[in-house]
Amino acid sequence: MSITSSSLRRTNGSSDEYTGEKFPSAAKAQVVGVSSETNSNDDNDSVCSDVSKKGKVKTAWDKIIDLIEVKHPDGEGRVASKSVLESFVYNGELTPVEAKRRQWSWKQYVFFWISGTFNVNTWQISATGLQLGLNWWQTWICIWVGYLCVAVFIVLASRVGNMYHLSFPSSCRVAFGTYFSVWVVLNRVVMACVWYSTQAYLGGICLQLCFRSIFGNNLNQRMGDTIPSENLTNFELMCFILFWAVSLPFLWFPPHSLRYLFAAKSFITPIGAFAFLIWCVRKCNGTLSMSALNDNSGMNQAATAWAVIRSIMSSMDNFSTLVLNAPDFSRFGKTPRSSMLSQFIVIPVCFAVISLLGIICVSAAYTLYGINYWSPLDILSRFLGGFSKGDRAGVFLIAFSFAFDQLGANLSNNAIPAGTDMTAILPKFINIRRGAFICACISLAICPWNLLASSSKFTTALSAYAVFLSAIAGVIFADYYIVRKGYVNIYHCYSNLPGTFYMYNRYGTNWRAVVSYVIGIVPNFPGFLGSVGLSVPIGAMRVYYLNYFVGYLISAITYVTLVYFFPVNGIPGNPKITDKVWLEEWVEVEDFAYEREQFEKNFNSLSYQEPKFA
Repeated sequence: MSITSSSLRRTNGSSDEYTGEKFPSAAKAQVVGVSSETNSNDDNDSVCSDVSKKGKVKTAWDKIIDLIEVKHPDGEGRVASKSVLESFVYNGELTPVEAKRRQWSWKQYVFFWISGTFNVNTWQISATGLQLGLNWWQTWICIWVGYLCVAVFIVLASRVGNMYHLSFPSSCRVAFGTYFSVWVVLNRVVMACVWYSTQAYLGGICLQLCFRSIFGNNLNQRMGDTIPSENLTNFELMCFILFWAVSLPFLWFPPHSLRYLFAAKSFITPIGAFAFLIWCVRKCNGTLSMSALNDNSGMNQAATAWAVIRSIMSSMDNFSTLVLNAPDFSRFGKTPRSSMLSQFIVIPVCFAVISLLGIICVSAAYTLYGINYWSPLDILSRFLGGFSKGDRAGVFLIAFSFAFDQLGANLSNNAIPAGTDMTAILPKFINIRRGAFICACISLAICPWNLLASSSKFTTALSAYAVFLSAIAGVIFADYYIVRKGYVNIYHCYSNLPGTFYMYNRYGTNWRAVVSYVIGIVPNFPGFLGSVGLSVPIGAMRVYYLNYFVGYLISAITYVTLVYFFPVNGIPGNPKITDKVWLEEWVEVEDFAYEREQFEKNFNSLSYQEPKFA
């Protein structure tokens, strides 16, 4: 069956209109199956729990499966009991966000990013440019430019979530296909778990400072060292486990309800950050050693240019995972513009401000100690050297604010995206809450103290993973903005019926996207190997220095070229790539469960009509 386009619409009247066919509202309850007889049967099924609905006696294994499977609400107040494949295609966790849960205005996105930027990593982002030989103001300009680019990519990636209320696992099906999207999502899950582990360990270091300021600077030695590891002591493990455990209750809450945490964090953490700045400046009596932060002796213009490029690209690499999962948060926007302008402004401003605070604090510490301490936690540790009452109180309060910030950043950047993505992989047994808890458990097995022991190579490898993620982001951008002109049929996103738009073929894979993804990786791959220690030509490394742009643009251009010669279905009017049309629209999904059910039942018999756009 050849299908070019379709659209399902609900009318404002008393009937449900699906492209010309009407289903009376009275029939809705009948189709959904809400009747006293059905409820009675459901009650009997629940009482006779040892007997399955197929009449077979349940085995112990069946009972275990029933116990651990997620009871996803299907949107009509019922509990959906589905197979693994059925729950993968559609479940309550990944359903488009209805108006009741779309509670984020522009203010929530401002709070979200303010709370996410005041963390230990952000304080250190200036280190890349300074260590490459740039002076402080050159580095700061690079940070502005880098995060302006980041803001553009975030806004572009957010739009599909904002307009169609789709999460990243659901929206990436449009470009890559219903089944191949699992591989795309799995890439994000792996990175989220690794980053969750390392961020939790940094939170544990914050707690170490809190405890040392209370119980003594030698607390680490007093607790002894019985762990057979060069990279971990009893005290360090205790603080890591404590931070990890304190984080667990916050994983229980659904993402849309965490806006209160982000709002509180956006007020508390800036106070701690500016207090730390004032303290550093007062300790050095206002004498800042800004010129001692770098060594650019002997740098020619070419070396300076490449240092600028690498400094800018480090911002892109650090955000490669967040660009992908931008729809996970933009889908909660109240209006079509809730997540757009606010994110575009707040992201570069926040990161530029925090990096400047970091530069000033590092220069103040150099005046005091003659060493560049890139981490604010290292500076706080040195402040405890005198162990006066004032120093102890100051270190405790500032370290506590950093710990609180690490908590919020880990939730928003890692736990929630990991939970959302795991829901897309195995939704019969994992929802967002369970996925977040699984991410936390995996973080223990990662043993971040060993990874951070060789921090330079580890962080380089994590940033280098942008080689793979940028190619994914480029394909998604090209598919949504250039190929589909902003159009997504949300019913086809949640169906694996043969002939639906995003199944593409029996394998549920858009081969054009896969080929473009691989081609986008190839130019950067030699440089990726060089970044982790292998010997490669200087030309390969210079291509890699532009890795995010190279992967993004090459994959996007390749995808557009392939679609030009091998068009995809599912676009109203079948516009050409060169046509100047825009088909995006704000959709309402209040009755999505019922509408999708009717779509599935009547897919092969419906007479499709193209939607009319303003």
